[in-house]
Amino acid sequence: MSKVQLITSQLGTHLLKQIDSASSICILTSFVMKSGVQYLREALKAAAERGAEIKVCTGDYLFVTQPEALRMFLEIDSRIEVRLWKSNGVSFHPKAYLFQKAEQDSLFVGSSNLSRSALSNGVEWSLAVSDDKEVFSQGLYLFLETFYSDHTISLNQETLKNYEESYEKFHITNPNLPQKWTETEEMDLMLPSEVEPIPTTEIIHDPHAPYGEIYPRFAQIEALEELNKTLEEDYDKALVVMATGLGKTYLAGFFARKFKRVLFIAHLEEILYQAKKSFETVIPEQNFSIYNFKVKEKKGHTIFASIYTLSMQRHLQVFDPEEFDLIIVDEFHHAAADSYQRVLDYFKPKFLLGITATPDRNDNKDVYAICGGNVAFRLDFLEAIQRNWLSPFKYYGVYDDTDYSQITWLGNRYDEKELLQLQLREEMAEKVMDAWKEKRQTRTIGFCSSIKQADFLSGFLNRNGFRAISLHSKQRDMNRDDAISQLADGALDIIFTVNLFNEGVDIPAVDTLLFVRPTESLTVFTQQIGRGLRLHDSKDHCVIIDLIGNYRNADIKLCLFDTDLSKKKTKTIEPVVPELCDIELDIQVINLLKEMEKKKQPRRDKLVNDYLQLKQELGRRPSYLELHLKGNSDSPQYRQEFSSYYGFLEYARELSENESEIFHKYEQWLEEVEKTGMAKSYKMVVLLAMLERGDDSWFNPITSREAAQFFHNYLTETEYRKQIDFADKSSKKLWNYDEDGVSKLIATMPMSKWSGSSKGLISYEDDIFKLNFDIKPDDQRVLFDMTKDICEYRLHYHFERKAK
Repeated sequence: MSKVQLITSQLGTHLLKQIDSASSICILTSFVMKSGVQYLREALKAAAERGAEIKVCTGDYLFVTQPEALRMFLEIDSRIEVRLWKSNGVSFHPKAYLFQKAEQDSLFVGSSNLSRSALSNGVEWSLAVSDDKEVFSQGLYLFLETFYSDHTISLNQETLKNYEESYEKFHITNPNLPQKWTETEEMDLMLPSEVEPIPTTEIIHDPHAPYGEIYPRFAQIEALEELNKTLEEDYDKALVVMATGLGKTYLAGFFARKFKRVLFIAHLEEILYQAKKSFETVIPEQNFSIYNFKVKEKKGHTIFASIYTLSMQRHLQVFDPEEFDLIIVDEFHHAAADSYQRVLDYFKPKFLLGITATPDRNDNKDVYAICGGNVAFRLDFLEAIQRNWLSPFKYYGVYDDTDYSQITWLGNRYDEKELLQLQLREEMAEKVMDAWKEKRQTRTIGFCSSIKQADFLSGFLNRNGFRAISLHSKQRDMNRDDAISQLADGALDIIFTVNLFNEGVDIPAVDTLLFVRPTESLTVFTQQIGRGLRLHDSKDHCVIIDLIGNYRNADIKLCLFDTDLSKKKTKTIEPVVPELCDIELDIQVINLLKEMEKKKQPRRDKLVNDYLQLKQELGRRPSYLELHLKGNSDSPQYRQEFSSYYGFLEYARELSENESEIFHKYEQWLEEVEKTGMAKSYKMVVLLAMLERGDDSWFNPITSREAAQFFHNYLTETEYRKQIDFADKSSKKLWNYDEDGVSKLIATMPMSKWSGSSKGLISYEDDIFKLNFDIKPDDQRVLFDMTKDICEYRLHYHFERKAK
């Protein structure tokens, strides 16, 4: 039986008692003060040292949280995870403390933030709930959803430094903070935030959709072939990119047949249940189970698990690290990398498969990184259209004269209140209606920026004789399933929504998409485009009506429709679309995009900004390989622009004084390692063999025989290296180690050829391969690190399995 206790004073003593024996501690407060962290410091330190899992989420709302308090968290113990909610001016007011113990779970919710006065002698009220599994599970789930939200960033030295700068700036420009806080609180009460929650309904299968009995078809056949090749080549992870509507989940089910024990991970509860149904269809002879906050089943061929559940040690550790042969991560660009990394670091599967429809590097670099850059199969919606697997489209770019440059940009979106002032105008609604009336077909989904805009436009169209509805979380007149059915049956002309139809809902009969919002995320835009591209007997193409103004990404978004990847300098604004598709832009749109292209951020500035963003996420300077796997810009651009990664770091003032001096001293060598040609990996393997000797001797001369054993082991220890670089007739003879044969190969290939092309930096005579420059003892360690950084990047890049 659950226990509920009202606590009106000394909450801190209750918290300290819980921390003393808890295995999991979750703290969610709108702000933290240095005094509050000091109050819990020793208890949290002791808990971390005994292995308790500790997560703290706080916010930057009105910059009440003290930087000193955040710094103290970093100093207590590195195992304490802290994330900062980026409020962007929207109120953030939670106060909750959750504790898990072997015998009891407890949840404290009330008015107390993390400060000494709130925890000790302040006037605060809190409710403590214990022995109620359902309430605690719901609270923990919501905590993790907040903790890993896109609104949060991980606290590290880099993000703390940025917060300190913003904190000081805010307090200098806002000297009357109590008055400011009061005014903002009143504003928040009058204008509540409208955030559209993620939908939870199941997929609706249209009976007219061209899918019958379940067996591999279309793109699934090719994708399975490529996945099977990756297994044969000894890759242990891969990414499959398939456009919405091509059956990614069924593909995963077909591939899972090869494995005895499978873990399927997703970020949404409904995706778990949908995937389970798909697997039951594909592998009917097996049993399956769900593992989430409500259900804890572990039996069967495949476990369908929530990432938020698995992100907690308590649930993760009920599984053996080697329990699963295959782990499938579905649409994992939705969850924060930290939540996935904990899970993926724990398990040791034979194979890791990531599946997604939208791995755009600008939005979803982690998709690429988690699978080590190995893309087994890629088929975007443009190629699927060319193969007649998705519907063609006719795209209309309609000019929007809204001046978005006057609207505050909040890092990843426009300020909603400012945006609404321009959107909720009769003249704007009139323009939207005229464009839609002229170009629409029969069944339309309209994508809006906010609930208020969706309500406004649906009301306007209804007053003008059309059958429209605004569908969102606050809609009470009609439920979603009824609205979808009415749209499919033709009883509705248009449904206006915000983010409800981004994924998980299948309405093949939709033949018109209307975009009345600025494109803030290319991923979301791609997902929404996919809503209209399903094949259906009632349509031969999908109409896309898109209002284009001078908003961010306006010039980039059209690249999503472009089949011409040659990147010609003479390329026009309009993309080259697939056959049977068409694109038509208002003349004002063309002029706008040309003007935006002229003002586009210089390439070097973009490379620096993308690098700094990654550095902030990691909390330190990224390695070259990390930049390649996780950075927003493609890594070769850094070499093209700056000759080497370390040339870029020097330009960006990211090298220490000593590193800068060493870089200039050995710049030619670093550029040689970066740029030397590599049809095969042999040069870098020889260099890696030298580096394996350590920082105090890596630069010493080496013979082909001394390098032979390492060289052979490296190229034969995985099948993909053998197949990529060691599979011609002469090399195949050396699959079984033969020192003479391997030595001869090394002598005639990497050593001789690199010597001849290195402009004197390297020589090879009498079987002595050596560097022709001196390295001062004080420079050895730093140059070793720089050289190894480049070498490891080049080897990884060379052996990535890239889908054509």
